[in-house]
Amino acid sequence: MNTYEHISQNKWRSVLLVLLFPITFALTAGLIMWLSADLWFPQGEEYALVCDMYDSGCEYLSRWQAIGSMVLGWTPILWLIAMGWILFSYFVGDLLIIRSTRAIKVTPQNQPELYRLVENLAITRGLPTPTIYVIDDDSLNAFATGRDPKHASITFTRGILQRLERVELEGVAAHELAHIENRDIRLMMLTIAGISFFTLVGEVCLRIGLFSGRSNSKNGGVQLMFLLIGLGFILYGYVVAPLIRLALSRQREYQADATAALTTRHPLALASALRKISGNCHTRSLQEMHSLAAMCIANPLKKANLFDAISGMFSTHPPIEERIRRLEEMNL
Repeated sequence: MNTYEHISQNKWRSVLLVLLFPITFALTAGLIMWLSADLWFPQGEEYALVCDMYDSGCEYLSRWQAIGSMVLGWTPILWLIAMGWILFSYFVGDLLIIRSTRAIKVTPQNQPELYRLVENLAITRGLPTPTIYVIDDDSLNAFATGRDPKHASITFTRGILQRLERVELEGVAAHELAHIENRDIRLMMLTIAGISFFTLVGEVCLRIGLFSGRSNSKNGGVQLMFLLIGLGFILYGYVVAPLIRLALSRQREYQADATAALTTRHPLALASALRKISGNCHTRSLQEMHSLAAMCIANPLKKANLFDAISGMFSTHPPIEERIRRLEEMNL
């Protein structure tokens, strides 16, 4: 698959992602709301839905009608909130990511060599020069973010700048520029926006459920409802949504490696860089940003427990050993 075919495919994947997230979200939210409403409304009772202002009468619903009314009423609201969050994250999410890492902006004055290196590679690929940042971290990693080539940035760790040879650093920069050129950054921004919303709602609902339990709430159904909603959204954010991401971007890193090798005409340099990166890619400043891991050239997260090890099964990063093997076998 050439670069133009990959870009075209990523455009369709972005459209599919935009459709899959709200559809699967609506189905998940509806199911969770239905199960939660089952706890909210006790058996064998009727419920007043609407009373007029003169108290002349009320419309009463059966238990199942009340549950259906709750689901149909809240699911569209949650869906609209989710879409608003995704749009907000899509347009300003990259700036929030950069600020959260406390990265320092690179200019031709403070780091002229790095700026010229990225600028020359961008010119070679016919791209605008992305904004460049550096994270004060000794690890070896890098990532690109943004919504399109005109609004893109590349971030390097201080460690990768200090420990890679220039030709190796060119390979890494070309790899990140390939993500920009191939529109992988847009695909990943949509993914991060979607996953972050589900996990945020899940964590908030869990906290509400646990807090209501500590405050000796008289209605145990309310506590169970929030706990169920929270668990449902966390399950969606950490399992269902990453599976969608995995299905949509399985070959993303291989394509970026190949594009970078064609740009620099030096696949062995990128292979050497990946070998060095694999030994020290755990980035301290990114440990709490699990959704950002997919954007990095190598997984920056430490697999410290069983859950992290299992969640690694859903990673979009192929094994670095396989990426190195493919680069070493390339004939340019």
